[in-house]
Amino acid sequence: MSIPSTLLELARPRWLSLLMIGLCLGYAVTVLTRMPQWMLPLPALAWLGLGAHFHWGAPRSAPGTSLSRRWPWALLPIALWGLYLYLAESFGIVDLSAVFFHLQAGMADHGGVSRIGAAFFYTLSMIILLASFTWLIRHDHRWRRGEPLLAILLLVSNPLLYGVGQRGAAIVTKPGAWLERQYVEPILLEAPRDPPNLLLLYLESIERTYADRERFGDAYAELDAIGEHGLVYEGIRQVDNTGWTMAGMIASQCGAPLMPAGLLHDRQFSPLDKVVPGVDCLGDLLSAQGYQLTYIGGASVNFAGKGLFYEGHGFDTVLGREELQPLLDDPEYVNNWGLYDDSLFEFSLQELRRLNAEGGPWGLVNLSLSGHAPYGYPAQACLDRQGEFDGNDILYSVECSAWLARDFLARAEAEGLLDNTVVIVASDHLTMRVSAWEQLIEGDRENTFILMGPGIPQGRQKREASMVDVFPTILEAMGYTIDWHRAGLGVSLLSDEPTLLEEHSKEFFNDRMREEIVLQERLWEGLAPPSQELEPEVPQEQIVETPEDAIGEEPAAVQ
Repeated sequence: MSIPSTLLELARPRWLSLLMIGLCLGYAVTVLTRMPQWMLPLPALAWLGLGAHFHWGAPRSAPGTSLSRRWPWALLPIALWGLYLYLAESFGIVDLSAVFFHLQAGMADHGGVSRIGAAFFYTLSMIILLASFTWLIRHDHRWRRGEPLLAILLLVSNPLLYGVGQRGAAIVTKPGAWLERQYVEPILLEAPRDPPNLLLLYLESIERTYADRERFGDAYAELDAIGEHGLVYEGIRQVDNTGWTMAGMIASQCGAPLMPAGLLHDRQFSPLDKVVPGVDCLGDLLSAQGYQLTYIGGASVNFAGKGLFYEGHGFDTVLGREELQPLLDDPEYVNNWGLYDDSLFEFSLQELRRLNAEGGPWGLVNLSLSGHAPYGYPAQACLDRQGEFDGNDILYSVECSAWLARDFLARAEAEGLLDNTVVIVASDHLTMRVSAWEQLIEGDRENTFILMGPGIPQGRQKREASMVDVFPTILEAMGYTIDWHRAGLGVSLLSDEPTLLEEHSKEFFNDRMREEIVLQERLWEGLAPPSQELEPEVPQEQIVETPEDAIGEEPAAVQ
């Protein structure tokens, strides 16, 4: 049986190369736009149509042209675009700060093994794409002439390189210190007579956006039920450098975004031995007040510096996968990241009993796993309650996480373990790319923040705020007096003071982070190698004639 000549034509290197380039272009369009993936063939067909019309790969003979054997300039720029598209497809939002931080803080013991197959497929596709592009450049002198310009365009348009260039410019020029001037050292001016305990539940990626029942049904209903007994804040936005777990926890416990140490000095890729050592955080303040503090999470505390952060900021007990898995009835009942949340909450209940039995004020920080992108990790208790999980529907996992949190609080309340306790339920950050991604990005997104405890009113408040405002809000909810209702960059939402986002805007706030490094240097104070000592200058007297001459600042002291 003979093969039709048309099929033989399509099997030639020219058309195979054009087809591969077209498919990759179609994929890039679906990732960078909101075009559904089933429409991927349309850009590919359009590319093939152009290739047929202009005879790409089979040009009409031109005088003085011959087959080239050189390597294209655009191979590296194409590969960098491939990396960006992989990150965008995996996480939805590409955050260079997260990349730098995790390179230093450690990526061992992570749960992203489910992405290994995808990474292999991406790598294989990129190799084939680069080979196809090389063939086209070598066989078509028209593409060969314009290819250096294409390489430049690909480089300057890549968001990865734009972000690196912007941070590099900030480091060289060191413009402004607006964020540093807004930073208020967290100081407890007055403590309550009967200090309350603190229970802080971080629900992995369970943003308040899921509360929209028109888009997500009853997935968030259990958290709405929790909120009926406390104060629910709406409008908690995600600013830059707060969009992953450690960044969200540091923002809400230290009042500052996690601006990574990377690119600050020549130790930028050295492993960290401390995390934000230059600022006092929630654990430091409460430890000084005599609190017994525990962190407990299902994932490894070695991943992303969680153990370093909590051990370095006043916590007495830090428990993660390594410490808890051997204590399970079935040590094999774990997922890629660590313990399932039904096991985690059971250990958390045991820890509450221990802390209450020891007396004195205590604080417990808990980090769940059920809602982790891309699919979540619903526990067996949820499978028994909700039925079979299809392995993809993130709303199933959101419902699971919300129900387990409510069940845990109800059990702890029934045992009297939450007497005189301030309870916070919050998302650590907005979710990354999940099955409901298109619905999530239809409008504004916001984090979960629910506050409960003695003296805290019930209801809802709409504030334009961010996770840095959670830190001073927790302190005032516990009855502590702080300077001007402020701590770090945050403003207590229990006060009438405007937040930085209310006074300015989210965009203004983010712009300052991209352009300044002075606050970043404060966060990592002591981490950089000591600079060379300069020759001491001869003291000179500085005179400020009136306080008004200082433009709102303290009068300069005599040097």
